[in-house]
Amino acid sequence: MKKIILFIFTGLLSLSVAAQIKTPQPSPTSKIEQVVGLTDVTVEYSRPGMKGRTIFGSLVPYDKLWRTGANANTKITFSDDVTIGNAELKAGTYAIFAKPGKENWEVLFYTDANNWGTPREWDDTKVAAKVNVKSTKLPFSVETFTIMFSDIKMDSAHLNFIWEKTEAAVAIKVPSKKKALASIEKVMGGPSPNDYYQAAVFYKDIEDYANAKTYIEKAVAGRSDAFWYHRQHSLILAKNGDKTGAVKAAKTSLQLAEKAGNTDYVKLNKDSLAEWGAQ
Repeated sequence: MKKIILFIFTGLLSLSVAAQIKTPQPSPTSKIEQVVGLTDVTVEYSRPGMKGRTIFGSLVPYDKLWRTGANANTKITFSDDVTIGNAELKAGTYAIFAKPGKENWEVLFYTDANNWGTPREWDDTKVAAKVNVKSTKLPFSVETFTIMFSDIKMDSAHLNFIWEKTEAAVAIKVPSKKKALASIEKVMGGPSPNDYYQAAVFYKDIEDYANAKTYIEKAVAGRSDAFWYHRQHSLILAKNGDKTGAVKAAKTSLQLAEKAGNTDYVKLNKDSLAEWGAQ
C-alpha cells in the first residue's frame, strides 16, 4: 500500500513540475506585415501600456536610447533594399532604437537585431541608418504603444510610432519603379535562355524528347558558353536518336567544362562519349 501511495505521489509531483502557469503578458507581442509597392515589410515588437504612468520624459526619458517597445528589441525586415533618410538599407532585418525628444525623435536602424532591449555595448558602426523626425502632439491618449504604417503609396510609406499623446513618423522609400520596369522588360523581352533550359529539362524528364529538343536548342543559341546546357543538349539528342549530334554536343560540353575546371562534367561527358563509341 505504501508503495502505491508513493508511486501516485511521485506521478503527481512530476506532473506539477511539467505544468506551466500561463498568464497574460504585460507587454504582448505583435507582428505587422505590410506590402509597400512591391516590397514586403515586417515589424515585430512588444506593446507596453501606459497603466496610469507618464511615458515620455519619465518612463521613457528624453534624449536617451530606447528599445522602441518592450522586452526584446523591435525588429523590422525588408525584402528589398530601401531608403531611409539619406541612407540605403540592404534587404534584411534591423533593430529599431529611438531617442525621443520633446519635439524631435532620433530613430536608428541597427544591424544587430538580437538584443534583449538595448545593446550592452553600443556600436556606432552597426547603425545602418539614422533619421531625425519631428514628433506630433495628439489631441487624445493612446494607451498601448503602437507601430503602424500610414500614407502607403506605390514607392513609399510612413512608419508611425504612437504612444501616450505623441506620434513620430519615419519615411521609407522602396524600389517599386525599378522592380516594375525590370519585370516589364523581362516579360516583354521574351523567355531567357534559362527559361528555355528549364523547359527542356522538364520535357526530357517527362520523356517528351521532341519538345525537349526544341527548347534546349533555343537555350544553347542564347547561351553557348554554358557547358551544362550542352550536356543536356547531348542527352536530349541521344534520346531523339541523333547520335552524331549528341557526340558533337558532348564534345562541346567537355571542352567548356575542362576550361571551367569542372571535373564532374568532364567525367560525365567522357563517360557518355565512351558509351556512344565516340573517337
